[in-house]
Amino acid sequence: MRVLGVDPGLTRCGVGVVEGVAGRPLTMLGVGVVRTSADADLGHRLVAVEQGLEQWLDEHRPEFVAVERVFSQHNVRTVMGTAQASAVAILCASRRGIPVALHTPSEVKAAVTGSGRADKAQVGAMVTRLLRLDAPPTPADAADALALAICHIWRAPAQNRLQQAVAAHAARAPRTPPTTPRAPAAPHASKGRTA
Repeated sequence: MRVLGVDPGLTRCGVGVVEGVAGRPLTMLGVGVVRTSADADLGHRLVAVEQGLEQWLDEHRPEFVAVERVFSQHNVRTVMGTAQASAVAILCASRRGIPVALHTPSEVKAAVTGSGRADKAQVGAMVTRLLRLDAPPTPADAADALALAICHIWRAPAQNRLQQAVAAHAARAPRTPPTTPRAPAAPHASKGRTA
């Protein structure tokens, strides 16, 4: 399985490609950052992110794209830029028919380090060890992108089995139309005859 991990951001959008299967050694095929200038117009920055991601998709031809799920932060301006870059990544992959998976930061940290509260240094150290690299990828956005790809490779088989089980259960479930409950019959007063 070949996965392009994307750590979305407008100034630095981390990208990393990892190949392998769960339970076997993984291989890094590429890592980097798509950069845009904070002084540029928003539209031009989004186009630059799109062009950068398209180059990575052309060069590495991943089977899946794993994007960090945007979560609420205190700085609304930062989260908006992250969400916009995330949408560009999802669009680029979907346009090519490549499945996209979203993983929260805590899911990625837990998958790679064993703790959902790991810091960036711990994530970088584990990515370095898991991919047998000489040094942690820099900047941290690049290491985070590789961590996303690793997380997806490890989590995808379990997620696929779960989805298949849900689909199989839905296929076996009887498809009877819902019935409207009937109101209990009102008791009838008996008419007695008088003699």
